[in-house]
Amino acid sequence: MIRVADLAVAADALAGRTILVTGAHGGLGEAAALACAAAGATVVLLGRRVPKLNRVYDAIVARGFATPAIYPLDLEGAGPADYEQMADAIERECGGLHGILHTAAEFTGLTQITSHSPEDWVRGIHVNLTAPILLTRACLPLMRQAEDAAVVFVLDDPQRIARAYWGPYAIAKHGLAGAVAVFGDELENTPVRVHGLMPGPMRTPLRARAWFAEDPGQWPPASEYAPACVWALAQGAAEWRGKVLPLAAGAG
Repeated sequence: MIRVADLAVAADALAGRTILVTGAHGGLGEAAALACAAAGATVVLLGRRVPKLNRVYDAIVARGFATPAIYPLDLEGAGPADYEQMADAIERECGGLHGILHTAAEFTGLTQITSHSPEDWVRGIHVNLTAPILLTRACLPLMRQAEDAAVVFVLDDPQRIARAYWGPYAIAKHGLAGAVAVFGDELENTPVRVHGLMPGPMRTPLRARAWFAEDPGQWPPASEYAPACVWALAQGAAEWRGKVLPLAAGAG
């Protein structure tokens, strides 16, 4: 277990870098996008809800950070050609890509596998597993051009979700852990690092849909895990390439 407070993150850890954040208007996505911008990155905000992306955009600009870019995209309906067009647009508008932070997630609530409609099942697996892999695959040629680049997948603790009713979300997150290992091994001798981050419990809309009866105030906000996202995207995490890192918030 790695405590976020123990990570050494320089104030300008991402200076001069372009970072793509998927699910940028979600709980962790928004917090991480703000943290990346504060660390000097030009952030590309990807999500399906434009008004919420605009809110994150405005928050970054209001703080005086580098002007971000907005890339509206619904991972449910996007395909390989859409991701290739996105990579081309990032290269054209930003000049390169140094990191991808995958925070986008699809989770509608706890449901028995036999109660999921086939459409819900396919959507859950696709958005949580297939889409981030296809997106990463499309961006790799651009990322290989950088001296150092990182792909960071946000995972969930299997002890929490490898249980009844977690359905396609749990299965997809297990698959993403495998993607970290496979991508990490294949890219070992390239400039592109691959990491998995496994945050502890935090106050997010996703958690509220699963633990709707608990007091959310007992858990830290997503912003407490944002510095770990910056750390993984920065060069300081190079020794952890290809690994899944369990995280704990707080000062201990």
